[in-house]
Amino acid sequence: DKDRLFRAPGRGARPAARRPLTVGDDQAPGPGQRRGARAARVARHGAGPALARQRRRHGPAPGPAAALARPSPPLRASRRRFRSGAGSAPGGGAPGGKAVGGGKMAAAALAAARLLRGAGPGGRSRLRPRAAARRGFSSGGTCPSVPLSSPLPGLPKPVFATVDGQEKFETKVTTLENGLRVASQNKFGQFCTVGILINSGSRYEAKHLSGIAHFLEKLAFSSTARFDSKDEILLALEQHGGICDCQTSRDTTMYAVSAASRGLDTVVGLLADVVLHPRLTDEEVEMTRMAVQFELEDLNMRPDPEPLLTEMIHEAAYRENTVGLRRFCPPENIAKIDRAALLSYLRSYYTPDRMVLAGVGVEHERLVGCARKHLLGARPAWGGGQAADVDRSVAQYTGGLVTLERDMSNVSPGPTPFPELTHVMVGLESCSFLEEGFIPFAVLNMMMGGGGSFSAGGPGKGMFSRLYLNVLNRHHWMYSATSYQHSYEDTGLLCIHASADPRQVREMVEIVTREFVLMAGAVDVVRAGLAPGPPGPAAGRGPCGRACGVGPQVELERAKTQLTSMLMMNLESRPVIFEDVGRQVLATRSRKLPHELCALIRGVRPEDVRRVASAMLRGKPAVAALGDLTDLPSYEHIQEALASKDGRLPRAYRLFR
Repeated sequence: DKDRLFRAPGRGARPAARRPLTVGDDQAPGPGQRRGARAARVARHGAGPALARQRRRHGPAPGPAAALARPSPPLRASRRRFRSGAGSAPGGGAPGGKAVGGGKMAAAALAAARLLRGAGPGGRSRLRPRAAARRGFSSGGTCPSVPLSSPLPGLPKPVFATVDGQEKFETKVTTLENGLRVASQNKFGQFCTVGILINSGSRYEAKHLSGIAHFLEKLAFSSTARFDSKDEILLALEQHGGICDCQTSRDTTMYAVSAASRGLDTVVGLLADVVLHPRLTDEEVEMTRMAVQFELEDLNMRPDPEPLLTEMIHEAAYRENTVGLRRFCPPENIAKIDRAALLSYLRSYYTPDRMVLAGVGVEHERLVGCARKHLLGARPAWGGGQAADVDRSVAQYTGGLVTLERDMSNVSPGPTPFPELTHVMVGLESCSFLEEGFIPFAVLNMMMGGGGSFSAGGPGKGMFSRLYLNVLNRHHWMYSATSYQHSYEDTGLLCIHASADPRQVREMVEIVTREFVLMAGAVDVVRAGLAPGPPGPAAGRGPCGRACGVGPQVELERAKTQLTSMLMMNLESRPVIFEDVGRQVLATRSRKLPHELCALIRGVRPEDVRRVASAMLRGKPAVAALGDLTDLPSYEHIQEALASKDGRLPRAYRLFR
């Protein structure tokens, strides 16, 4: 077959040796002459020696894909002629050496390439198939044959993070010689949260001016013995990417810093200086008076009355003792608090045995070393000596009523003003966080849930709670209904905050008391219009037989799952872990790990919830009310409603309306 013998041999084919072509060179052989010479050689010696010689020089013939991807030999020869500088090439053996134009030459070369790539007789390709070339796994020259799924030779074996049981999450606690406790929690990351928690707050101000803890919160991270101003403290923290904060509650004062772990020694030294060596200059005290005055004015003007109602319900529940003392500084004490009063309070409560140095994201031994360096044997600015005026009284629940008449019609002026509402909060004594009933009370609080009439707290947070299903869904005039739980070392308070139009205050209070009474009833089923009773096959069904509630065990299991989820999601945050570690170690000298708390939550049964709710209902209520209180029921009527079986208020007969 002449076509097969005379076709382009592929990648290794080279034309015969020839001198460079120049313009006007009429002796250069054309394509036709080269094909003729090649045919003569094949006729004399056969195709075998030529093909063998080609394979020895250039390897086997390429496959079809490779041959199609590059020009054929005649086309490459044509390109070489064009690159050599010739504007035209002689025609394929044309007589007289007449030059062919560049466009015609390129067209002829492309036509020849298409002809050589075309299919032969029978539709088969004229290109000879060849085996695919082997491809290396790596483009580098060091390990060309190592696949990506295998480790490179000569490298050390990597060590991956693993969790071997719960001991990896154990909180380590060390007590120094002066009574200071050092607690740390391991956590992956380059940043840490370190702080000092002190067993002090507004509940310990019985022998001091009320509002000192509020002043100390505003004076935190001011000038100290080492730093002349707050700006110098912030610049020192900025070198390690740090931020600082101070928060004061009724029973705890917390100084915290979040910064890079490499600056742990600087952070602990700064905290020790801020807590033990504050200057408390007259200028700083005067600036703090202005800040406290502004915060009190803002507290009375903000549309959300929850902080103010929380103060009022504590004042009503614990009349003039411990946690019932005001957390915010009274206006009449702003001018009375000076440097001497502050130092007297610090001398009594800022002692090492009432402190915990807590850290998250640091090594325990390193934190203990920094504590020994900066906090062991340090003499505070108020002098040493044993504290003598420490208040060790236990909270006494009294119950009672605290009201504040206020015009709420102009709280939020503007194009969309806030509606005029009356706010009522009813609370009962629960238990401390050290008692066995703390976990059932937490589940009960989650079961009550609640939210606003326009925001249920998001899917899965409040839409299936009792206050949302039985109160907000059934009474359109109710603006909000939310349950809160406050727990302390020796007492606790479970309360419900509701708000509505001033003309609906009596009905709103009756709905709240009825929900309190239903807490001691059936737990497994959310009822709509049914009296409490034991769960059964027909539980949660109305007179028509249709389901109007949630099936058995669904309500309790949802509350426990939601509480567990909230606990675990909150503990993903480093500052939250720090506060949890510090508060638990401060109160109990140890810490319950998250998996222990989850096990306690899963172990709560319906009878546990009924037991704690029944014990709670036997106490006196605490009531706080804010707004237009014309239709507010009396405290005695509220107490009678909570002691009744259905939670209804006594009927009020009026001679004149």
